Amino acid sequence: MGLKLKLSAAAMFVAAVTFAQDPYEGLRESWLKKAEEAKPALNYTEAAPVATVRTVQDAGSFQGWRFEEEGTPEALYGKNFKDVGSVTLDFGKHLVGYFQFHTKTLSNCMDAPVRFKLTFAEMPAELNTPFDPWSKDRLGRAWMQDETITLTRLDEWVRIPRRIAFRYVKIEMLGWPGAGYSFAIDGVRFTAQSTAGEVKTSLEQDCPDLIRRINDVGVETLRECMQTVYEDGPKRDQRLWIGDMYLEALANKHSFKNFALTKRCLYLFAALAREDGVLFADIIEDPVPHPQYGTYITPYALLWNVALLDYLDDTGDRETAEDLFPVAKVQIAEGLSFVGEDGLFDVAKKPSWLFIDHRAGLDVSASMQGVMVFALQKTYELARKLGRENEVHEYPALIKKMTRAARKYLYDKKSGLVLSGPGKQVSIMSQSWLSIASVLSPAEGAKAIRTALDHEGCVMPGTPYAMHYLLYAMLRCGMETEARRTMEDYWGGMVKKGADTFWEAYDPEDDMYSPYGFTPLNSACHAWSCTPVWFIHEYPGIFQK
Repeated sequence: MGLKLKLSAAAMFVAAVTFAQDPYEGLRESWLKKAEEAKPALNYTEAAPVATVRTVQDAGSFQGWRFEEEGTPEALYGKNFKDVGSVTLDFGKHLVGYFQFHTKTLSNCMDAPVRFKLTFAEMPAELNTPFDPWSKDRLGRAWMQDETITLTRLDEWVRIPRRIAFRYVKIEMLGWPGAGYSFAIDGVRFTAQSTAGEVKTSLEQDCPDLIRRINDVGVETLRECMQTVYEDGPKRDQRLWIGDMYLEALANKHSFKNFALTKRCLYLFAALAREDGVLFADIIEDPVPHPQYGTYITPYALLWNVALLDYLDDTGDRETAEDLFPVAKVQIAEGLSFVGEDGLFDVAKKPSWLFIDHRAGLDVSASMQGVMVFALQKTYELARKLGRENEVHEYPALIKKMTRAARKYLYDKKSGLVLSGPGKQVSIMSQSWLSIASVLSPAEGAKAIRTALDHEGCVMPGTPYAMHYLLYAMLRCGMETEARRTMEDYWGGMVKKGADTFWEAYDPEDDMYSPYGFTPLNSACHAWSCTPVWFIHEYPGIFQK
């Protein structure tokens, strides 16, 4: 589809949502055009399997399964597949792209179709966990990467039309011609794709091995998620979310430096915002870029502002920042509409999905207070850098008011803890976000985090997304030793358990943890997990020494 046609189709959405009060009236189509112009080209590489493997059930391996090398792909290619029946191939690393295989007649003639089942997996356990029966309460069954294909002729390449994110593929024969016919699978290849390009940074020569491995896995995680937008997970959901984009852009700064992709994503969110200017939480690209209607995550919209400031700092692209500054003001205004006269963010008004972490039972009241203050601080900094602070002159007073309210109503000086919600919940996220927002002093924040970590019943993070903010809070509070140990224990724990890309959800105490109640639905390559790359390079004296 050409640029003109794409813009025309996307403009149909713009026309549908705009009206006289649209704060971006007359700007949306130009923003769509700029997003399209910033779209990086996909780079393609060819990959082939490195081994055939066999399944081993092992209680000592992550989620109870591992693979052992069994043979070579070349040995498979010469065998009658009717004798093989089923084979699992290991490509040696995580890949995103398109799978093909070739068949070859060995004897006689084909008198019936051949039917295969192909199951692709990122992790050993995913390939060894039955998908069915499928619970209606789970996410869509079709996210599982299993395909049944029937061939009425052989001796040619067959391409699976669906884009795959995987390391392993199991090929099973379900139906075959008569006894006199034999055939082989005599070729398998994969075309991998990413817009990442080459890594443009390096680690210090004496960087510790574990930190180096964490950085490498983080880079591969980001590479796989850098498609024509910053995807959250190339297996699932395959779309652009603000929360993931913000963290991916941080890691991109210290790896691929593909800032055009960041620019594209910022413009897409702006162009496709709701009719009142509020950002949708995520965007789907096909058949033309469009939002996932009805999906709003207020903390994500606020963090879009921080991503815009970071983009200006990273690139010096003042034109884009000037273009999109009005969008940043709208997100602040929307967030402030849920702040009461007492200066507290009122989650009871339920403005949207207030996502902070997937951990069940997490009270987000204190965290939202921190996110709101942090966004005010960063948006005011953006305004100052653009010489437009007069447009947001009220922000400093609002920051002070919300800070005072947080210290009065949420911070318990006696225990040194932030207490969230009617139940006075203690969580790591509450301590972290009020530390990030400088509501707590560095000393107070360090005490709050340490006390919470030792507190019985404290709600712990359930995802690398939440762990990013804990690590960031630790660094802002001078907890350098603990920050490094947290990275080594958490992300290093995934590496030691076999991760070649970092996972969407990880609980060191529970290998079977899943926000969806079914571990194969978890992404084993997920964008919000890649931020050790940013920390390792942003703070080399802490992590690389």
